[in-house]
Amino acid sequence: MGKSIKFRLTIMSFLQFFVWGAWLTTIFTYGTKGKHWSVQDVGIIFSTLALSSILMPSLIGIIADKWIRAERLYGLLHLAYGSILFFVPSVNNPSELFYVIFAAMICYMPTISLANSISYRVLTSNDFNVLKSFPPIRVWGTVGFIAAMWVTNRTGSNVTANQFVFAGIGAILLGVYAFTLPACTPENRNTGKKNLISLLGLDAFKLFANYKMALFFLFSMLLGGALQLSNMYGESYLFSFPKGSVIGDYSGIILSISQISETLFILTIPFFLRRFVIKTVMTISLLAWFLRFGLFAYGNPGPGLWMI
Repeated sequence: MGKSIKFRLTIMSFLQFFVWGAWLTTIFTYGTKGKHWSVQDVGIIFSTLALSSILMPSLIGIIADKWIRAERLYGLLHLAYGSILFFVPSVNNPSELFYVIFAAMICYMPTISLANSISYRVLTSNDFNVLKSFPPIRVWGTVGFIAAMWVTNRTGSNVTANQFVFAGIGAILLGVYAFTLPACTPENRNTGKKNLISLLGLDAFKLFANYKMALFFLFSMLLGGALQLSNMYGESYLFSFPKGSVIGDYSGIILSISQISETLFILTIPFFLRRFVIKTVMTISLLAWFLRFGLFAYGNPGPGLWMI
């Protein structure tokens, strides 16, 4: 029974990121190379991820806590997300695509935290040690992201709307699958009233009174910015290299090396934390990022191929 529960959550984690990875790193290539829209018109679409991340998770969390079982809400959101993605092939201007992707992100972004919440609840109710059981399950999310990147690249869909069709089909399957997961009933249905600030989690801003927390937030924000630059524009940058070169022909697969590295290094975190304090581990990581972008900038499909 225990293995069955973990396997079911692993499938959820795999599909959760497959339906995002199918288009996230290639939508810029689709817009600029496939549809020949301007860099500015396509680039602004990426702001929909940030806006929906700010607006939706707290609101969806309130609904899951008070009114709807989390796995059912999760399933409904993915069904809506997948349905919206099927509209993308019929979109013929970047302004319209902005609103379509924004609608899709409003449905998708809160499912990331919901997926974690469902996994925690199911593991806890089945007497698993969450700290030991969840990381291997979550790693399969990154595997799903990699698999989607490979599918998009090898089918030549990075310049066509097929990438959104793949994601849409996966999201519909995940939405239906979610209704088969163990019940996660609302936990706070009968709790006392809270003010709106607490419900939305805005009281967490009080933590910034601690300068260490404020500093951590600042560095996290800058790191997030660097990550998004890589996710959004990395594949398109590699795709612009000459065709016939390894990089130009396998841009999505080359970029997926970073996700493969993530998968491997997530598994080494306990090893490093046993030997170094968290600040040392984070410093090593930030230096690695600095090195990463330097290699990315100076690499080329010729003698600099090893850098890429």
